[in-house]
Amino acid sequence: MRQVAETLELAGAPAEVSVLPEEYVRLLGYPRGWVLEGRARELADWARVWYAENGRPWVYARQAESFALAGDSIRIDGVTFTSKRLGNTLQQAEAHSVILVAVGAGPEVEEEARRRWADEKPDEYFFLEIFGSAVVEHLTTVTGARLCAQAEQQGMAVLPHYSPGYPEWDVAEQAPLLELLQRTRNEAFPSRVDALESGMLRPKKTLLAVFGLTRHADRLGRLADLVPCESCSFGPCQYRRAPYRRAPRSNGEQVVPRIPMLDQDDRDGSVDAVFRYEGTTCTNMGRPMAFDYNVKLGPRGEGYPIREQRCAPAPGDTGHAHMCQYIENPSRLMDAIDSERPLNGERLNAVVSWRRTASGAGCYCESASRDHKWGLVLETIHYALAQKELEEDSEP
Repeated sequence: MRQVAETLELAGAPAEVSVLPEEYVRLLGYPRGWVLEGRARELADWARVWYAENGRPWVYARQAESFALAGDSIRIDGVTFTSKRLGNTLQQAEAHSVILVAVGAGPEVEEEARRRWADEKPDEYFFLEIFGSAVVEHLTTVTGARLCAQAEQQGMAVLPHYSPGYPEWDVAEQAPLLELLQRTRNEAFPSRVDALESGMLRPKKTLLAVFGLTRHADRLGRLADLVPCESCSFGPCQYRRAPYRRAPRSNGEQVVPRIPMLDQDDRDGSVDAVFRYEGTTCTNMGRPMAFDYNVKLGPRGEGYPIREQRCAPAPGDTGHAHMCQYIENPSRLMDAIDSERPLNGERLNAVVSWRRTASGAGCYCESASRDHKWGLVLETIHYALAQKELEEDSEP
């Protein structure tokens, strides 16, 4: 990677891409501390090797020539952006400049993933697709760490990055930000990137970001939301100011399965079950999100027929707004989630023989992913009720 001496400009391919296993596992949707085994471990290792041999990651970064704040507006090199959240962050830190960054895993990984899907190999598709997302996250992290190192030497600090599509920044502003990034100085932009009308990028394993730059490094310790280290997984960084919030726990950590809350109505024997799913988005840096499932079942004597079903974001959840399909068309995605009631009217036992497409995606963007989660919910309720019946039947 090259750097222009007189002004900050980085362009090219990183020396290596070393995605941390715990970060890859998190993006795959497993609980923190989970260790891959068997087929999952085989697929994860395969995706890593394939990318090392065929992937072409790239990075571009440059410091803006001009920067100004005015209310919710941020003006960068003559282009105005509107983001209340980003504007507040820059203002609180008394930022004097910003650094524009673009990273990409390269089109090769997406093309290979599509080929695997066409060849009816959904497992290979999924693990390679998620590894591409992990590469983007890794590149953003490492680029941020490198910027932090340079800023530290000059008595400055780099703020956490922010991107169009994050809360309070319209994803439609991807296009002007991309155009701004492509106004390079002495370096060519490393890869072909297009912004669609929806605001999504092509190739999709690409991220555009803005890093604030401040001379008031002392302020970051007093403003918790502005400490970039808490969202940075770059372990060997010598400029760390705070622990990484998603650091793995001890090797002895136990992953406890989630058991649904069951409430039986003594009048008619019906059962209300509540289940909370906690996962992460597949993109946008793996944002945590939680959905609540509410299921009403008929009495045991009728085989627990499924009478009512509902799935919705848990109270206070904001992570769901970072899902790709939500960003593209929020009402369409949320209407689909709200209207889908698989196996409704059937006995709960039907979930055992329900044939559905396996999907480990943490998000709700595709119907297969939503069916997969409904299957997990109904199977868990089925198991919990079976255990409850065994206990009741064994009582003297």
